[in-house]
Amino acid sequence: MPNAMTGSVRRKVIVIILITSFVALLVSMVALLSYEAQAYRSFLINDLTTQAEILAVNSVPALAFNDPDAAQTNVDLLGNRTGITAAAIYTKDGGLFASYRSGEYTGALPERGELREPVVEGSALKLFHPIVNNGVTLGTVYLQASYALGGRIADYLLILGATMAASLAVAALLSLWLQRSVTAPISAVTGIAQKIVDERNFNLRASRTTDDEIGTLVDAFNAMLGEVGERQRDLEATNEKLKAESDERRKAEDALRLANQRKDEFLATLAHELRNPLAPMVNSLALLELPGTPPETGRRARGIIERQLSHMVRLIEDLLDVSRISQGKLTIHREQVDLALVLRNAIDTVRPLLEAKDQQLIAGLPQTPVYLQGDAVRLSQVFSNLLNNASKYTADGGRIGIATAIADGRAEVTVSDNGRGITPATLDVMFEMFVQDASADQRGQAGLGVGLALAKRLVEMHGGEIRAASEGCGKGSTFTVTMPVDVAAALPAAEEGKRREFAGRERYRILLVDDNVDFATTMAMLLRNLGHEVAVAHDAPEALAAAVPFRPDFAFLDIGLPTMDGYELARKLSDTLAHSQARNVKLVAISGWGQKEDRRRADAAGFGWYLVKPVDLDSIRAILDALPAVSAEPVAPRARI
Repeated sequence: MPNAMTGSVRRKVIVIILITSFVALLVSMVALLSYEAQAYRSFLINDLTTQAEILAVNSVPALAFNDPDAAQTNVDLLGNRTGITAAAIYTKDGGLFASYRSGEYTGALPERGELREPVVEGSALKLFHPIVNNGVTLGTVYLQASYALGGRIADYLLILGATMAASLAVAALLSLWLQRSVTAPISAVTGIAQKIVDERNFNLRASRTTDDEIGTLVDAFNAMLGEVGERQRDLEATNEKLKAESDERRKAEDALRLANQRKDEFLATLAHELRNPLAPMVNSLALLELPGTPPETGRRARGIIERQLSHMVRLIEDLLDVSRISQGKLTIHREQVDLALVLRNAIDTVRPLLEAKDQQLIAGLPQTPVYLQGDAVRLSQVFSNLLNNASKYTADGGRIGIATAIADGRAEVTVSDNGRGITPATLDVMFEMFVQDASADQRGQAGLGVGLALAKRLVEMHGGEIRAASEGCGKGSTFTVTMPVDVAAALPAAEEGKRREFAGRERYRILLVDDNVDFATTMAMLLRNLGHEVAVAHDAPEALAAAVPFRPDFAFLDIGLPTMDGYELARKLSDTLAHSQARNVKLVAISGWGQKEDRRRADAAGFGWYLVKPVDLDSIRAILDALPAVSAEPVAPRARI
């Protein structure tokens, strides 16, 4: 069967080559003959046209002076040209003026000379050409030449026939050679294929003998054999891959379970941290409500409530900051701040915790003013977080240090402790969210593992960096914060003078507007205890009605008021008091929102300060003792934002 197939392919190759060669030669011959006929006609017409133009130029004087003899002389000169069988010159009226006939010409000349296109009639080519002088037609030239196309075609056919015969002979010889180069590899591939079918041996390969498509076919055939031969290995590799994917899915499931476990632990920790402050607060409130509670016990109970409430507020603010970080909405409000003041505020924040654990704080604050461009509240939050973290992981009676240094235009603040230290594994991830040292005993330690992550982000937003170091468990830890120093000078002396002048006043009339009755009542009590006169309103109309007779020095306005928000109330209040003795009223915004857009709107409405609930007493004192700011930034370093 393979031999029959091979013989059939060989015959087909020879026949195809011969037919293809013959058709190609035939088409070429027809094209060549057609071209030759057209070229011959064009050549003859051009040649006669040239001769006619020469004869027309030479005949102009003869026609102009009516000299037939001169015209006849010009026409007779055409006898020297082979191929021209007849010629004539006609006047402009078409009459014959002079003529010429060769010896082989037996026909008659045209009776009149009328211009027309060159025409082939039989074996003659006839052409008419005008005789023109200075734009005036004087007559017509007629030329006739022999048109021997048949003879030329016969000659070409003889040459092309011989060429075709020789080409077919060569094609036959080439086909014999080509069929061997084409069919031999195919025969080899066929034999290999039959052998593979019989023996099932996929290691066999066909030999490549050419670099053409047949060679490509042989390569493809061998590649196919290679692929078939490796099918088993591919299947084994696929099984291994499926096993690896199964392992990856199992690891992913383990990671999901771990993430779910961490989520549960986080929620449990959150619930624990939120409940912890509630218990002492409830107990302290119960003590305060008992009749006959000693004053000292009442003071201790109020101190407990204040500390636990502060802890809850701090916890909630950290969670809110974490949310802002995840959403990319955490912002800072830059101004010139004194590093020493920032550190003192941070120390004041954690001092109750230090005192409760009888821990010693060694503070090395700058002796000369060091100014930074940053957010005083956020910077205090960074260092209070670090101090709070150091206190939590240092035993009662331990030592905590905070030191500062200035070098190369950067301020370096170091917070160190002699506590339990940090494990190497935790050092690598401790600035990540919700990470705490798993090796440390966390019982009694407050926090959710967000303080250090928040501190790192805030330091980076100030153009600084934070790093941690520890020699290991039981050897304490060190946190170092570096930030660029602001080279600008301190606040102008004139502004400081205004602050001192304003700070001399100790009693103010304060208009307090808030729709939360409990908040307004307690805030009014605090302000009155500070010695100030307070008028309380719970909505905008009530505030506007009380403003003129009360003539406030300060107006503390809630932003989220019903019917009219605090921004609009601030504008109307300023307009209402513009022509009264209270025209210089200082506006303070109080709100549960503290985003950048809220502060911008407050600034546009004329507020001098912007405080975010809950507001502590120190923030109020700082505002009442300071010259009003020119922007809606919190002046008090410990104001919540």
